[in-house]
Amino acid sequence: MKTTLYKYILREIIPNFVSILVVVALIVLATRMLSITELIVSKGVGAGMVVRMVLYLLPEIISFALPAAALMSVLLAFTRLGVDNEIIAMKSAGISLYQLLPPVIWISMAGLVVSLWLGIFAIPWGNRSFRDLVYQIAKSKADLGIKERVFSEPFDGVVFYVNSLSRSRGLMKDIFVVDRRDPQISNTIVARAAKVVSMPEQRAIVLHFINGTIFMVKKEQGSVRTIQFKTYDLTIGLKDIMAAVSSRKHSPKEMGVQELWHNLKNLTPGTSKWNQILFRLLEKASLPIGVFLMGLVGMPLGAQMRSRGRSKGIGVSLVIFVVYYLFMGGIKNLTETGAIHPGVGVWIPDAFLLVAFVYLLRRVVKEKQIRLPRPLKRWHGIPA
Repeated sequence: MKTTLYKYILREIIPNFVSILVVVALIVLATRMLSITELIVSKGVGAGMVVRMVLYLLPEIISFALPAAALMSVLLAFTRLGVDNEIIAMKSAGISLYQLLPPVIWISMAGLVVSLWLGIFAIPWGNRSFRDLVYQIAKSKADLGIKERVFSEPFDGVVFYVNSLSRSRGLMKDIFVVDRRDPQISNTIVARAAKVVSMPEQRAIVLHFINGTIFMVKKEQGSVRTIQFKTYDLTIGLKDIMAAVSSRKHSPKEMGVQELWHNLKNLTPGTSKWNQILFRLLEKASLPIGVFLMGLVGMPLGAQMRSRGRSKGIGVSLVIFVVYYLFMGGIKNLTETGAIHPGVGVWIPDAFLLVAFVYLLRRVVKEKQIRLPRPLKRWHGIPA
């Protein structure tokens, strides 16, 4: 009988879990597509590269969507059971709410395992691959965006005019460049020759100028400074092709567990960077646990629904999901400033979910009302 009951509950949860995961992931992907569309329109990125970008973004997007899928799928399943009075029928047959927990635990555990794998392996790989691809785009723009005897702007804020260009040798002659990336200073570079040098490890492109002059204009002071040089390097980083991926070094999001641990040992405890890396390291465990607890919280909440079933369940889930991530963001900012130790702060959202689950489950098992403010009770469907 238990096996039949568990299969019945799983058939309620799993379709919801998959569909919600897909919908939330598509919504998040749509927001990220704005920056990718900019690359397509302004940088001429092909369809193949766009597909690869989406593939590299998917691990982080799925990781973000997992808590919502775990919470909403369980909540909607038990909301349906509650609205149709099936929970009451189970209780009449001597089946307590505790006996309905195993399927919820299995689904939540599956979410935990997937989230753990994504955080340790897939997300660092995806972020590194995404930045490498953007670097390839930047290098391609440096090779193809500069034309002879034509003013061109292959990178935002950097205007080129080249009298002679040899693509095979990467050599330019009689160059005029205006660099307006710094809002305070405008640099005008005039040189006899320049070469494009690729630096894949730093994900940067260096324009190596030979024999020329730099005219530096400070906009606020209105002063002009002239510098003669034999060689001068102008670095073009990822931030010049896409603002969302500005760092030339691995950010904590790109690092695996070993790399995070290695960087942590080389930093001074208590500094902002140390706090950031420690938080990111511990987050690889706290987020999967958060997914697990989200699934558990959905059970007693769903069992309390009394009216307007699915629509209200979705609303409650979205509120909890948004509050959870806002809570996480606030805690993260506090840990980076040192107001809260990362080793403590990273677990606060999980502790809150655990306490909420224990409280809600005990109230529902004892058939007691959840103590909420009167307006929330009415919206939630609980008699005031």
